[in-house]
Amino acid sequence: MPYDVTIDRLPIFSLFDLKGPTDDLANWAADLPDFPQVANTRTQGNGVDLCFIGPNRWLLCADIKSEDTLITALRPAEAPPEISIVRVSDTLAFFRITGPDAAQVMSIGCPLDLHQNAFGTDAVSYTEFFGLKALVMRCDGGFDCAVEQSFGNMIADYLSRAMA
Repeated sequence: MPYDVTIDRLPIFSLFDLKGPTDDLANWAADLPDFPQVANTRTQGNGVDLCFIGPNRWLLCADIKSEDTLITALRPAEAPPEISIVRVSDTLAFFRITGPDAAQVMSIGCPLDLHQNAFGTDAVSYTEFFGLKALVMRCDGGFDCAVEQSFGNMIADYLSRAMA
């Protein structure tokens, strides 16, 4: 059965792993959007997404063109010992699954309940996708899913098979 979806492999994003107390991170990196207060959600602003992915842990996502600006603003090498800011831009391969059947295609490889009532517009979570650790978040018309870069070609193959 063919699905009414579009699957795109996205270009590399500028990604930073942020760890530490919220107040310390917010004081250090003042130009970020407000830190999400609810786990597994994200906030957006100033061209970045700030994803709350664990206790005292966030993932900052932005267009790769802004990476140098973010490095200057975040100053990871100068961060005080109570926080950690690590550039991880080349670690994840992102896929965008959009269209009327996007949730059905995602359900083939992902055990999360992705219904809008359970996984809202600002939702983001690490989960499993075709047996691999994956970051899943909503996007306009569907979902973005990211896996470790070395598994990108495998996931592209799995997604193409799901479409067959």
